[in-house]
Amino acid sequence: MIRYVLPWPDAALSPNSRCHWAVKAKKKAALRAEAAAAIRAQGVKKMPGGSLTLELEFVRPTRRKYDRDNLVARLKSAIDGMCDALRINDNRFTTLISRVDEKLVGGFVRVLIYGDGSDG
Repeated sequence: MIRYVLPWPDAALSPNSRCHWAVKAKKKAALRAEAAAAIRAQGVKKMPGGSLTLELEFVRPTRRKYDRDNLVARLKSAIDGMCDALRINDNRFTTLISRVDEKLVGGFVRVLIYGDGSDG
């Protein structure tokens, strides 16, 4: 199992956001770059072969409630940046939302990656 921490995604990246497309595009690019830099800073680890499971645990910045599906959608650019740093294609992932941590606040996303044990 490989663990990483990704930055909390901006609210403008939510599918429900009504911000201008150019603002959203800049925020997507910034989050992708920030996530890639965060993964490199945490150490790029060799990924197991075969299919991978991507487990996400959201640690909210405040006690505000969030819609889980929108959180995953907001994180798309960060996952792309993580894949850039790891040099893998995100089509290898089966994504699980383990939970939104109801007790902690902090504004980050814990990522667990584990393989199925096969090669290819």
